[in-house]
Amino acid sequence: MTELTGFFAFNLVNSVNPVRYSFMFEIINNWLVGQGIELMVASTITRVVLFFLVIALSILANYVTKHYILRGLAYSIGRTETKWDDIILEKRTFTWLSHLVPALVIYVMAPAVLEGHPQLIKFTTIGLFVYVTAIIILTLDSLLTAILSIYETLTVSKEIPLKVFIQVIKIVVYFVGGIVIISIIFDKTVLYLFSGLGAMTAVLMLVFKDSIMGLVAGIQLTANKMVARGDWIEMPKYGANGDVLEVALTTVKVQNFDKTITTIPTYALIGESFKNWRGMSESGGRRIKRSINLDVNTIKLCTAEMLERFSKIQYISAYIKQKKEEVAEYNATHQIDASTPVNGRRLTNIGTFRAYTEAYLKNHPMINQDMTILVRQLPLTEHGVAIEVYAFSKDKVWANYEAIQADIFDHLLAVVPEFDLRVFQSPTGHDFGVLISVPDKNKN
Repeated sequence: MTELTGFFAFNLVNSVNPVRYSFMFEIINNWLVGQGIELMVASTITRVVLFFLVIALSILANYVTKHYILRGLAYSIGRTETKWDDIILEKRTFTWLSHLVPALVIYVMAPAVLEGHPQLIKFTTIGLFVYVTAIIILTLDSLLTAILSIYETLTVSKEIPLKVFIQVIKIVVYFVGGIVIISIIFDKTVLYLFSGLGAMTAVLMLVFKDSIMGLVAGIQLTANKMVARGDWIEMPKYGANGDVLEVALTTVKVQNFDKTITTIPTYALIGESFKNWRGMSESGGRRIKRSINLDVNTIKLCTAEMLERFSKIQYISAYIKQKKEEVAEYNATHQIDASTPVNGRRLTNIGTFRAYTEAYLKNHPMINQDMTILVRQLPLTEHGVAIEVYAFSKDKVWANYEAIQADIFDHLLAVVPEFDLRVFQSPTGHDFGVLISVPDKNKN
């Protein structure tokens, strides 16, 4: 590092024409001597004047760069149709670069003040190196942020998030930049400092434990496409149930449906289970799976009068006609004694209700007809017999989906009595009150 500092210090002194600055020094110095000031005092004043002149020129260069060059660049970028250059401008990448201009002015003009003072030249060189390194680090940071923002405008970013990798690169940039600054200040080579880090490996592993685990988890999440920005995930252990806002190096942010934010460690998504609803979002519909419990005491065989009434229902009129013919043919073929209803085949009101429900779903405009439509009877329980609806709504937006599902079951619950069935409901206080109020006929 000593050789490097010396090399740039040599260039600092010889980067401009020494004769030109010596001439400026002589003019100011001779004028001060002519005013009756002693030679040594005049020389010191001259150097101070030249020092403030360099500072003033660096400030002027900084002002011109920011108020004219950057504004002109922003105006030109604003007139282009592309968006990536607007993002780079917004993330202040060019602004950070503009901070190099004052350093360049000092680098070029410092010989006018520092000529003949090698220690000051070395000190100025070290200060410039540290300043330029810091500006380069901040410029790369803003550029990486801009690259991430540009990438997130692409559709592929929802499937393959890059924030984890960008954050890792930023850590490397800051780490290497910090080592370079330390090497400049203490006049040591970068390789010397890196060799000393070997003994600190265990400490670094402990400090960056979460970052390392997050990096490994991020790679697995990205490679396997397990979770991405915009996915709806559910992880009850962490109270997360909502949309993924970002997948970062150490955390995954989830905005719950109540607008709260849940933060989950990135590695937890690898070591623990969670539900991702992306498959539903990418499919042609959102699943409806809900059942109606029917009172078993209302299930019965259909009479001729009931079949005549059911045949007038538009959705199942063809079904009733077909089933009546099938039943009549079967009973005639097998010479069934029709005087007893239990003999042979008969339609039931619950079976007819299932047929109606399926026909209703197949004619519903918001049910995806290309996906599974199933109406099935579940095992009998103490809550009656359940008829389960299994279908998919075309609209996957939560509010719309709930409205569609509610509309379907509103209708089904309303038509249950039309099939001489009754929805099962556990007795309530009102039911017991009605029972008590009914007079006992056997009581005198």
